[in-house]
Amino acid sequence: MNTLFSIIFIYIFIFLGFLAKAIFKDKIDSKTLTIMSVYFMQPFVTLWGFSMARLEFEHIKVVVIYFAIIFMLLIPTIFIGKIIFSDAKERSIFTIAGFVGNTGNIGIPLGIVLFGEQSAIYTTLINLANVFVVYGLGVYIYSRGSFDIKKSLINVVKIPIIPASIVAIAINLYGINLAPQIKDLLKMGAYSGIVLQLFLLGTFLESIKIKEVNKKLYSSVLTQKFILIPLATYFILQFIDIDNYVKNILLMQMLTPLAVANINLASLYNCRPKDVTNLIFISTVLFIFVLFIFKGFI
Repeated sequence: MNTLFSIIFIYIFIFLGFLAKAIFKDKIDSKTLTIMSVYFMQPFVTLWGFSMARLEFEHIKVVVIYFAIIFMLLIPTIFIGKIIFSDAKERSIFTIAGFVGNTGNIGIPLGIVLFGEQSAIYTTLINLANVFVVYGLGVYIYSRGSFDIKKSLINVVKIPIIPASIVAIAINLYGINLAPQIKDLLKMGAYSGIVLQLFLLGTFLESIKIKEVNKKLYSSVLTQKFILIPLATYFILQFIDIDNYVKNILLMQMLTPLAVANINLASLYNCRPKDVTNLIFISTVLFIFVLFIFKGFI
């Protein structure tokens, strides 16, 4: 019952962001909130996540497994996309959108709700890995091979989560003991950052207006996201020797709805951004029901 209420609270914060944007319109600047989240609060989330436990081989192994699952599923997805879609833009969306999950805004707080604070180090690492999936594979596929790799890598380095992670990993590996007051500060900043992320997600969702439904594209992407990817991930994890606790965290992160980052990439490369925006909204709503199904199996 506590878990149920915690999940409801997550969606309440998303709804508050939605409601605030709906009432105050342009007075709520999503860009400002994004800057606050990415450049100021996300480092707190990262530093706190890495402070939750001493980095062990098992933690690094999770990142390797995450990347392995992405690549193992991406290759057949590319071929399936070529068979299903003749339109290049629809094919690009189908190929990558389902893999760019909301591992940060939803994945980290949800991990805490379902698996406790000790899950933070795993979800933080997976979210960091997802940054490279977004700005590596995501940029490449959405732009259809026309983007500058060097420039993309520079942009990734500029994101504060990267240097913050390097500092956090160094502190962790060298066994530097943080004072209780500093840990409390990081925790306070992390939880504030998580709430801001959820609120920000709500402001983005408010701007979504579903007018036209591309049935073929939407049904294909959502089937891939909530059925094919989870089932394939579950199957792959059966052959990997890791604790069931960690398997459930990985599966949960693969289940998270489409990330807002999809909108940025689709807009940048004119790859049907309205369709991508609609898919993010639909997947976030459907995730409520998918989550309770998932909760029944863990």
